[in-house]
Amino acid sequence: METISLNDFMKLDLRVGKVLEASKVEGSKKLLKLKVDIGGEIRQLVAGIAEYYAPRDLEGKLIVVVANLQPKKIRGVISQGMLLAADHMGEPVLIVPEKNVPPGTKVR
Repeated sequence: METISLNDFMKLDLRVGKVLEASKVEGSKKLLKLKVDIGGEIRQLVAGIAEYYAPRDLEGKLIVVVANLQPKKIRGVISQGMLLAADHMGEPVLIVPEKNVPPGTKVR
């Protein structure tokens, strides 16, 4: 992969988000729709993790979100950010804070 500068990295708005609601995207086996509190603002995210995470297991969970990603319509649903996950042998593993921090906490 190409290297980036610190200035490029600083353009990312990474925040801790708290999943308030999670549900399957109708007509998809892979996609979940999440309502996430990112600190004073609720965002809707679409994530391809439905084969690995049940919606009920995500509600109340803290995750890391890219908050300044351009919105995109996925299967008719607007996604207003992206959650971060590691790729372990083809399976997503959510990136979560080690300690309980408030939604909106900056990740740096």
